[in-house]
Amino acid sequence: MKILVCISHVPDTTARIAFTDNNTAFDKTGVQYIIGPYEDFALARAVELKEECGAAVTVLCVGGAETEATIRKALAIGADDAVRIDSEPTSASSVATQIAHYVKESNFDLILMGRESTDYNGGVVHTMVGGLLGLPAITPVMTLEIEGSLARISREIDGGREFMEVQMPFVAGCQEPIAEWKIPNMRGIMTARTKPLVVKERVETDSGVNTVSYSLPEKKSGVKLVDEDNMDELAALLKNEAKVL
Repeated sequence: MKILVCISHVPDTTARIAFTDNNTAFDKTGVQYIIGPYEDFALARAVELKEECGAAVTVLCVGGAETEATIRKALAIGADDAVRIDSEPTSASSVATQIAHYVKESNFDLILMGRESTDYNGGVVHTMVGGLLGLPAITPVMTLEIEGSLARISREIDGGREFMEVQMPFVAGCQEPIAEWKIPNMRGIMTARTKPLVVKERVETDSGVNTVSYSLPEKKSGVKLVDEDNMDELAALLKNEAKVL
């Protein structure tokens, strides 16, 4: 079984976010980058499947040379090889096009992604890839078990959980608790240096998106703490200030 895990190169969730060039560009100064947290879950499940049934795991990232340290971390966690498509991820559609073009050449049995990246939070790349490839796309996948060419999946839906079976190949957008994050050990870090990392040229595509500007969310107002024994004050605040009563 061949598994492709698509990862994103995103700012650490604790990073300070700022913009430059009159709010038209993200300021990368001093920002630490990581594998997207939801892709970390997808990668962890792929590595478990490698251990369970001998699957071959390839990681793929759409991005420039600066993403290679992040890709090497995925190799250290347990992926067998990696591909970087040399293309700026300017939109969901451009990323999906690059991924789908590569998959058409490589014939994977299972394509795992995070349910969304934590930089843009669009949550649509997996469905776009599925559409471009003519494959089922399922999200958010919370459990994944493989038996032959059949996958058993559970996913979160409004008001509960849905259980389904699907024949491979398909695309899955993953989230917790599909697996526990894995931390690379020293052996994994050392072997990652020698694992193949192939750079592919991008295919020409129109991103369909033109960024006009960025803005930070409005600052939250201060928090008022109310003593647990003073419910009258809490009720007054909810009625007169929060205006929710």
